[in-house]
Parts: sequence; structure tokens; C-alpha cells
Amino acid sequence: MRKGLAALAVAAMSAVLGFAGATAAEAAGGVVIYRAYYDSPGSDTGTNASLNAEYIILKNTSTTTKTITGWTLRDRAGHIYKFPTTTIGASRLLYIRTGKGTNVAGTRYWNRTWYVWNNTGDTAYLRNTAGTLIHSCGWGSGATYKICA
Repeated sequence: MRKGLAALAVAAMSAVLGFAGATAAEAAGGVVIYRAYYDSPGSDTGTNASLNAEYIILKNTSTTTKTITGWTLRDRAGHIYKFPTTTIGASRLLYIRTGKGTNVAGTRYWNRTWYVWNNTGDTAYLRNTAGTLIHSCGWGSGATYKICA
């Protein structure tokens, strides 16, 4: 009974504070996988433009800058991107593009020569430096992107 009352109190407080429907990471003010654009437009030709049209967007849901240096983003097949020195400003987005490019504040490049995210279904996993799962987002086939958070 106590646990039920505590859960009810947390739910009520979350609704009052505007966290209704938010994930635990969002409610806590963390970094989440916001969207996955896993099927770049047109044929999968492997051009750099096509590779960079495949990307993951992370979002910092907090009111403070978050450092994700050393964190990893990976797929089910084990392709791993390790973040270099990286911060995400409060309420800001960070794009992780599959192809080649020069890293800037809002975009990181995986520098791959072929696609990572499967059009027929895959899962993106975001882990911190300790390897703890921070957020994940999975999808099946039938669309070109997935709204994750």
C-alpha cells in the first residue's frame, strides 16, 4: 500500500511539474535519443551525402549543459561511436551523422563509409562512460525515421 501511495504522489507531482508522459531521463533532466533518421532518402548508394542523411539526434532535456565525452552510441550489430570531447547545451540538440565531415558544436560525424542503422529494424543505444544504458530507441521497418523521446 505504501508503494502505491508513493507512486501516486510521484505521478501527481510529475503532472504538476509538467513531466506527465516524459521518460525517466527526461524527467530527471538528462540526455536522450530524440530521433533516429535511419533510412536516408533515395537509394542507398553509399555517397557521403547519403550517409550523412542517416543520423541520430540526441537532446539535452535539462536546464544545464551536459558533458558526454567518452559516451558511446551503438547499434544492435555492434557498430560503436565514441564521443570525443562533447557537450550539449541546455535544451539543445546534437546530430550524429554516419558519414564524413568536420565536427562542430551541434554535429558529430561517425566518419563511416557505409550505413549503420538498418532500414528494416534496429536499436540505438546510448551509454555513459561506465557502460550504463542511458537511453535506447528501437524501430521496425516501414518509415524513414523514429521519434524516440
